[in-house]
Amino acid sequence: MATPSRSVRPHGVEGSRKLASTAAQVALDNKSTDVTVIDVCGQSSEFDLFVLATGQSRRQLHAISDQIEAALKKELGETRLGVEGYDESRWIVLDYGNVVVHLFDEETREYYDLESLWADGTTIELADLGVSAS
Repeated sequence: MATPSRSVRPHGVEGSRKLASTAAQVALDNKSTDVTVIDVCGQSSEFDLFVLATGQSRRQLHAISDQIEAALKKELGETRLGVEGYDESRWIVLDYGNVVVHLFDEETREYYDLESLWADGTTIELADLGVSAS
C-alpha cells in the first residue's frame, strides 16, 4: 500500500479501512453479492478504497444504501458527502471522501466493470478486513 498524503487523508488509511469494512459487512448482511474492496491509494490522491457490491433489485439497492449510511453514522460518526444514482437505482454511488461505495444492479456492474478500470488497484480480501458472510 502506498503511503498516503496526510494532508489529503488526515485520519490515515486505517480509518478508511474501518469505513470500508463496515460498508462491506452491511452489504453482505443485506444479501448483496460479489462484494469487493479495492485499494486505489496508489492510483488516486482523492480516494483510498472502493467498495463494490451487487444487488438484485431497486428495493434491495435502496435498503443496502440506507443501511450503510445508518451504520457508518452510528458506528463511526461518518457522514456521507454525496450520493448519486439513488433514484435510478442501477448504480448508486455513496461518497464518504476517502471511501466510495458503488452499489450496482448486475447488468450495470458488468457493463462498467470497475474492477478492470481500476485494475492497478489491489483487491483486499474481505477476511483481511474482518468481514464475513453471516
